[in-house]
Amino acid sequence: MEASKLLIKFSQKLWTDAEQQQQFIHALTQPRSFSPCILWTKPRPESFSFAVEPALPWQAAFVDRLTLGERPGQHSLHEAGYFYCLDFSSVFAATPLLAIRSSSPRGAIDAPVRLVVDMCASPGGKSIFAWAALQPDYLLSNEVIGKRIGALLSNLKRCQIEPAVVSNLDPEVLAEAIPQTAEVVLVDAPCTGQSLLAKGGKAPGCFHPVSINKNANRQKRIIANSARVVAPGGYLLYMTCAYSPEENEQVCEWFLEKFSQFQPIAVDALSAYRSHLAQFPCYRMFPQLGLGAGAFSALFQNTAGFTINGEAIDRESADNNAIEETAAQRLKEFLQRPRLISTSRS
Repeated sequence: MEASKLLIKFSQKLWTDAEQQQQFIHALTQPRSFSPCILWTKPRPESFSFAVEPALPWQAAFVDRLTLGERPGQHSLHEAGYFYCLDFSSVFAATPLLAIRSSSPRGAIDAPVRLVVDMCASPGGKSIFAWAALQPDYLLSNEVIGKRIGALLSNLKRCQIEPAVVSNLDPEVLAEAIPQTAEVVLVDAPCTGQSLLAKGGKAPGCFHPVSINKNANRQKRIIANSARVVAPGGYLLYMTCAYSPEENEQVCEWFLEKFSQFQPIAVDALSAYRSHLAQFPCYRMFPQLGLGAGAFSALFQNTAGFTINGEAIDRESADNNAIEETAAQRLKEFLQRPRLISTSRS
């Protein structure tokens, strides 16, 4: 496959170094296979037939990167719900969730996580990663595109992810229904899908400025509504599988300008992958590294106080019980809405 003029120009936007540009172009025009990954949702059997690659330092303990050529999706353990198959780029993008449980400049979550909301959840990999990493009381996996609900629900049920609820709502509806309620919100934003090329897939028009700008505007709307759902002290993780700065660093810069109560959080485990295209900590995996097709990830913490009936409550003098009760009541009322689908087998 020959590099298009748009791809060549795009590579020059990412790097000034000609060798880096050529490595990136080669990764997209000469696609390769990447090692499959599995995310264990049940304890690993004492013996299983997969050949496993050595774990990277930042890799979650519940994830295995398999040797190229393994086909875990055809294994009986997959059907039995022991694991979920995903791209290693997805593992990378979700890895900042592990930092939430460790120390951070502004303090991490050390209490049980009541609610995790995945705004753009299908087919379910990031939701399952969050469930495994944080063990929340509730997982709300939302997917706005109706035809993608089936795959999401099927994967959550097969892997017995409980308690979890699947919804089919616009992010703005969720922002109005459960504001300041979730300790963690995931935004795996719809994007141009540029990394599909590194796997031999197709993404027509993915480097065209019109397509990039259209997606960036949609991403800004999604992240803005998602921010309203994050509880005081909670976290928002923004991810894409695109390479364009307009969909990644620039969306985050816009977000930080519009929502100044959110602060970027450094993820020490991913320091080697820190983006050279931003002044704040955010992280990229490029396909020429050979680990995965590519991903972008940025973690933010909400440093604002709580509001009740539009009135700001000072965090230092706040009645924590009243705040917890208000958030719990919002969640309870939301869970009573019709057309929500539970993954429970009962």
